[in-house]
Amino acid sequence: MANQSRCSCARCTCRGLMGPAILITLGVLFLLDMWRGDSYFSFSHTWPVILLVIGALKLVESTASTAGHGTNPPAPGQSQ
Repeated sequence: MANQSRCSCARCTCRGLMGPAILITLGVLFLLDMWRGDSYFSFSHTWPVILLVIGALKLVESTASTAGHGTNPPAPGQSQ
């Protein structure tokens, strides 16, 4: 398999945060659901937070700079 590096632009970096941010949000929402027994923090009331997180990340991604897009950073120990 070839040694492939990820793009180093800010837009691609933000795109790479989508999955972890959704998993963390889901974990926090389920933790609140289990921790707080009342119906206010139940998952059926708090699931729209996932949509807010996705929207916020898409907004950050769309406004992020594309400077350096498609250029691979040099491998560690190599000069340009």
